[in-house]
Amino acid sequence: MFDLQGKVAIVTGGSSGIGLATVKAFVAKGAKVVLSDINVEAGKQHAAAIGQSGGEVTFFEANVAEEAAVQALVKFAVDTYGKLDIIVNNAGIGILAETHELTTDDYHKVIKINQDSIFYGSKYAIQEFLKTGNGGAIVNVASILGTVGQAGAFAYNASKGAANLMTKSLAAEYSNKGIRTNSVCPGYVESGMVNKAALGDYYDNLVSQHPIGRLGVPEEIAHAIVFLCENEFVTGCNLLVDGGYTSV
Repeated sequence: MFDLQGKVAIVTGGSSGIGLATVKAFVAKGAKVVLSDINVEAGKQHAAAIGQSGGEVTFFEANVAEEAAVQALVKFAVDTYGKLDIIVNNAGIGILAETHELTTDDYHKVIKINQDSIFYGSKYAIQEFLKTGNGGAIVNVASILGTVGQAGAFAYNASKGAANLMTKSLAAEYSNKGIRTNSVCPGYVESGMVNKAALGDYYDNLVSQHPIGRLGVPEEIAHAIVFLCENEFVTGCNLLVDGGYTSV
């Protein structure tokens, strides 16, 4: 098993939701984490709070849509902790619009943040993994909507479908070098924007699409990410953690 004790991990989009839950899950396993986000205030607050509880977490601001920013993020992790073992490409956005009304700018914004960031993060993490020769783990946070379509989510579907195939491509290319790449595909997860108060009656509609009878919580997705990092025989996997959403 890939022992996370003492490993160094980057988590993008780490100041809330799945990203923050993943940071905390890694720290609980004894890993050192670079929490990255564009939300500087929240990122610094969470890093400080986790640090006060005994965890090793450092914040780094990075816009993952920009290659130079991601390159700097990876360099910061190595400069700070001496190495890099794990990267979780989690940062992402969703823009809902009927495709005939979707602007080119909004389409490219989703692709840059959700898809291009995986290329950048994986590229520079792999360069470090190859330098040390100790392998490493990449986890891309995709979605059920990288597996099934949804009306009004054309750009998001495209980016998350790409995330799943990029995952398989990287696994085919680098697994023989000890670099494992997997993706996790969450169903709908409770968050600041996805909850009963925010969505009203539509919340019940979302719940009804999950045979398990509820939405997920960030900690359940973080648990899956930890598994994908720890299990050294898992690579090229698009792991559905969706309450049965894609089973019906």
